[in-house]
Amino acid sequence: MSVKLGVIADDFTGATDIAGFLVDSGLSCIQLTKVPTEIDAKHSVDCVVVSLKSRSCDSALAVSESVSALRWLKKQGCEQFYFKYCSTFDSTERGNIGPVTDALLDELDEDFTVVCPALPVNGRTVFNGYLFVFQEILSDSGMSKHPINPMTESNLIKLMERQSAGKCGLIDYQTIENGPQSVVEKIEELKNQGNRYAVTDAFTVEHLQTISQATRSLKLLTGGSGLAPGIASHYASGTQDFASASLMGYPENAPTIVLSGSCSVMTNKQVGVYKQLVPSYELNIVDCLDNSDYVEIVTEWVKGNLDSTPLAPIVYATAQPEELKRIQDRYGMKESSEAVETFFQRLAERLSDIGIKNFIVAGGETSGAVTKGLGVNGFYIGPQIAPGVPWVKSIDGSISLALKSGNFGDEQFFKKAQDFWL
Repeated sequence: MSVKLGVIADDFTGATDIAGFLVDSGLSCIQLTKVPTEIDAKHSVDCVVVSLKSRSCDSALAVSESVSALRWLKKQGCEQFYFKYCSTFDSTERGNIGPVTDALLDELDEDFTVVCPALPVNGRTVFNGYLFVFQEILSDSGMSKHPINPMTESNLIKLMERQSAGKCGLIDYQTIENGPQSVVEKIEELKNQGNRYAVTDAFTVEHLQTISQATRSLKLLTGGSGLAPGIASHYASGTQDFASASLMGYPENAPTIVLSGSCSVMTNKQVGVYKQLVPSYELNIVDCLDNSDYVEIVTEWVKGNLDSTPLAPIVYATAQPEELKRIQDRYGMKESSEAVETFFQRLAERLSDIGIKNFIVAGGETSGAVTKGLGVNGFYIGPQIAPGVPWVKSIDGSISLALKSGNFGDEQFFKKAQDFWL
């Protein structure tokens, strides 16, 4: 297998995010849920996305798994590599974005890369090095109350330098608007000044196209999924059948469940809207921690409500920040989060046993847990439900999933995901 582009994503929803944009741009793509030992030749594709669960784990583990993925991708003959993280730069002052970037640069024997989390279509923009979520600066947005990685700093240069080993510069929007050659010259200037990374301003699609053209020669790129269409254009032959690129990942009309473990602002709204339409089950996090029979209790509830409406029922652990904080104060942040993840993993396994084939999942950690519970090792990428959220289908064709990052999609997302067969 000869792969043109190798992507290392720090969570499952981030992986499907960038994979969806690549497929929409006409490239064949497969997403893997772990670093494999091999891929059968029948899965030969233009790009491979390896989805890790490294966003919030120990920094040393994130580095180790990311380097392992890079080494495997190098063996597949990749021409370029991409480290994909969240468009809201989810991390802490200790990492993991900076340490992983450093390790990947070292492994490739490269001395420079860009930091480009912008995704304007979803309201993530960078201006003068500051990250915005729609009209709000990152530290004033709902991300400031994220239960795992609260984002209280909006200056990406400061964030990068606090968690990495090198110096970070800025490629400002004026430079970008002067065209690709201007960006190339700025990169050389920043490298000569001792910078190892450069944050790129970007608040339009045109900015991203210019950046992707100017960085074509860089071995490693880092950022959100906004650069994906531009990167894909480098490898497109001009003969791609864009309509057929997503067919192998297209979902079918089959028993479906919605599972939500995200506490993001948008997911709270999505759950609030959707549960007015369907049977809904709000998880008791205390029972997730203490009740060994809870998975069977919830499974029986799902069985009893599968056919009550044309739309799928929802099981959710979505909580308002104040309620979540009370639970975390009582049981501990790590313990309560892990309990919910473990519950969703076990629940997904049981729901598969009773015949559910389509899983609509909100939240990066929850998506990873559900995927693990289902034993899925790889996906074909299907059509996008919303920007950055495609349907995907397991390689063996038995399971379809929609893995949604917390703040992606509009308030009707859960219903829209089922419009493909309703």
